[in-house]
Amino acid sequence: MSTRNPSATLEGALNALPARLRSRLVRIYSDLKSAGLENQYDTVGLRAGKLAEILLRVLQHLLNNTYTPLGQRLSNFKTECERLENVPAASGSESLRVLIPRALLFLYTLRNKRDIGHVGGDVEANEIDALTATRIADWCVCELIRVCHNLPLEDAQALCDAIAERRLPTIWNVLGRKRVLDTSLSYREQTLLLLYSEIDAGLPTEDLYDWTEHSNRAVYRRDILRQLHRSRLIEWDRETEMAVISPKGIEEVEAKILPEVE
Repeated sequence: MSTRNPSATLEGALNALPARLRSRLVRIYSDLKSAGLENQYDTVGLRAGKLAEILLRVLQHLLNNTYTPLGQRLSNFKTECERLENVPAASGSESLRVLIPRALLFLYTLRNKRDIGHVGGDVEANEIDALTATRIADWCVCELIRVCHNLPLEDAQALCDAIAERRLPTIWNVLGRKRVLDTSLSYREQTLLLLYSEIDAGLPTEDLYDWTEHSNRAVYRRDILRQLHRSRLIEWDRETEMAVISPKGIEEVEAKILPEVE
């Protein structure tokens, strides 16, 4: 079973922020992530711009103890970010003063200058632009949690890990488990897809057996895990009972499985 704590929430991690800022941040970030999973590139761009504006106000609050009211338009986003870099070092960490503002400026510029969702005659970059915007948003939110969280350390770490996790529209994270929602996929394909969702960390073989709901543990190990290992699609360590997808397995998921389920 997964050891992640499902009770750790973004709302709880940032409950030291003003309620209006916190609720707006959580809602827009959630909307951005949902749009990304549904490949709604234009919506990702719109939400990325709004998230950048909310996060800038959060930084203003943390560093200056005041922020541009939510109903008031930011005069110049670039100038406001540069102002944060110039506040005294004692006002807050370098991450709040320098790193996040620079990331937000890129996020805001990407949204405004690239016009995500635009259909034109050039080579289309909507997907990579939206993915980039989403990952920058993930980094900014994780960094904010890291610096400002009001949770036990292990819960804050679990929340950051969950945000950083590779998200796939066909995989549902529920009650500490993962479920492949496309029931037409074989056990072999489900196993590869689950391991693809945890490329760097790998997964315990017991979790894979449980999450695919195979009916026989011995058969699953013999016909699925062993065959995938022999084909060099995964590395299956029988001593630690861990499995990790290989570069060859990643290639198969991206070339054969994902195009069928997305």
